[in-house]
Amino acid sequence: MRIAFLAAPEGVEQVELTEPWKAASDAGHEPVLVSTKPGEIQAFDHLDKADTFPVDEVVGDASADSFGALVLPGGVANPDFLRLDDKAVSFVRDFFTQGRPVAAICHAPWTLIEADVVRDRTLTSWPSLQTDLRNAGATWVDEQVKVCGNGPNQLVSSRKPDDLAAFCETFLDVFAKEAA
Repeated sequence: MRIAFLAAPEGVEQVELTEPWKAASDAGHEPVLVSTKPGEIQAFDHLDKADTFPVDEVVGDASADSFGALVLPGGVANPDFLRLDDKAVSFVRDFFTQGRPVAAICHAPWTLIEADVVRDRTLTSWPSLQTDLRNAGATWVDEQVKVCGNGPNQLVSSRKPDDLAAFCETFLDVFAKEAA
């Protein structure tokens, strides 16, 4: 399965990109880094610059049709930049419209809020997003990982880097079931 990993040109939490990427690759999937600009993205370790990663596709040229699923890594700045990009928001919304599974961790649900796809859904996130999610019509829970099927697709969410093992295991399981 081709899996889109959507990240802004800067601000993605590196471990929330690299651990799910490795898990997807190790499971035989094809992870594809999609961003709003060509070139490279700058990852961060909290507020410190970390590594850079080459962009495979630009969101304006990419289509949800060519992917089986979407992973949204967190980082505080990453989803904040993405939610200001109309093409990125539309790309995310298309996965929901087409019923394709989506996995989001930490601050990534900010992009989901902007895409207006969390209403009547139950998810988790970094705790500071709970009011934003509730205001957008979602039910927020404080759980390591949450799978919500109350909508057009399966939505997997997780709170933070400490939850990455459960997040990766769960989204891979959900993606495999959707591909079958």
